[in-house]
Amino acid sequence: MTYLLWSLPALIVIGAIASGRFNTTLAAVLGLLAAGPVALFAAPGAFGAGQLGHALARGLWIGGIITPYILGGLLFWQMASRATSAHRADAMPAADLPTRRRLLFFACFLVGPFAEAATGFGVGMLGTVLLIRPLGFKPRELMVFALLSQTLIPWGAMGSGTLLASAYARVPPAQLALYGMVPVALLMIVWMTLFWFTARRAGLPAPAAERGREALWMLASLALLTAATALLGPETALLAAYGPLIVLRFVLDRRPGRVQMQDAARGALPYILLIACLVATRLAPSLNQGLAGLARFSPYPDLPSWTPFLHAGSWLIGGALLMAAVRRQPGLLGTNARHAWTTGKHAVMSVFLFAMMAEVLAGAGISQAFADGLFRTMQDWTLLMTPLMAGAFGILANSGNAPNSLFMPSQLSLALHAGLSVPAAAALLHVSGTSMGFFSPIRMSIAAGLAHGRGQERAVYAQLLPFALAAFAILLALAVLLVLAG
Repeated sequence: MTYLLWSLPALIVIGAIASGRFNTTLAAVLGLLAAGPVALFAAPGAFGAGQLGHALARGLWIGGIITPYILGGLLFWQMASRATSAHRADAMPAADLPTRRRLLFFACFLVGPFAEAATGFGVGMLGTVLLIRPLGFKPRELMVFALLSQTLIPWGAMGSGTLLASAYARVPPAQLALYGMVPVALLMIVWMTLFWFTARRAGLPAPAAERGREALWMLASLALLTAATALLGPETALLAAYGPLIVLRFVLDRRPGRVQMQDAARGALPYILLIACLVATRLAPSLNQGLAGLARFSPYPDLPSWTPFLHAGSWLIGGALLMAAVRRQPGLLGTNARHAWTTGKHAVMSVFLFAMMAEVLAGAGISQAFADGLFRTMQDWTLLMTPLMAGAFGILANSGNAPNSLFMPSQLSLALHAGLSVPAAAALLHVSGTSMGFFSPIRMSIAAGLAHGRGQERAVYAQLLPFALAAFAILLALAVLLVLAG
């Protein structure tokens, strides 16, 4: 009975989302409201009002660190998209089959992930659809291609989800992201197979040589992303890695003239400047130390600190302010700020709520005690449950934040009990929750809206089912390997 009571906050969140009557934010409110009384009256140790307030404050701090990535990314993208006149997708020469095929790969696996990394919130799907809509795909095919922009979601929204997971796991963000690269790379086999299968059905088959070329591009992209993550951390890694790749691929595929290059450069200029500044602040030791010394706030030694002059969210907001000043349109800044809040408010509120719930359950010792009980029952093999639970919850919630907040403290306890690698266990849980959101009904609904495919969701799910099972099989196999290695 005690274990059921400890599970109540998670069960309430799962039930609320699964019912379809509550969005993620309201489900998180219900979970937090349940977590407080459970912690106060059913904690395995002493836990009073003072400790509850301390745990809630810790959750607020975590949310405050993450929020600038979300709102800053949205604001910067909106200002940049209005301030530039990027080349139009329908002007691309897509008459012959090889050109059409290369544009499709370019949109799904380079432009889409880049846009998602800069902003999140399905903007990668929007960018992909805008580029490939002139190719004349059927709605259900366009929906699948839109979803393929979400394959590198641990780096989405400036890596905010990975930064949040690292705060729960007490693991450095770069280390967590690097360990997460292993399941991400293996899942890419599933996504590439889905891409090849759908492209062939859509009338864009490719010979083995072209598929090999696409696989090599993907390997190079992942290798560069790995190096950038190690050097820069997850919040700026994908932008820094994929920016040059997009330029290189654009030049190789399009063979643009001078006018086209100038047009493309104007469209990319805000991102080029932002990426250059962020890379400089990470790689130049004197600049990094100087900016860190200007201000640093660290109220909790075991949680991320806030260095406002190094925080990527601060640079995003600063870039938006600079564009407004250069264009002398402060009114546009206000309009875009309101739009950014409207778009991102539910994500922001859910980050705060789930962070507070996680800290309450961990601070009360419930997460630890729950993991102890599971470990006594199933021993090391308890870890086999977590990718499945996190993946299923990621599908329901369309986010890794919920499964990370609910399961990460227990995952760490289980890994420590079994003597397993804590970063590897944390990364497996994180990637399971974030990547399986690919199959979320919420994300599917966004893809259907962009592709004008309302009513065809069930047919697309039928096509995706074998790939979902393959993705779960890979995650489960990694969990088995993790246990055996331990």
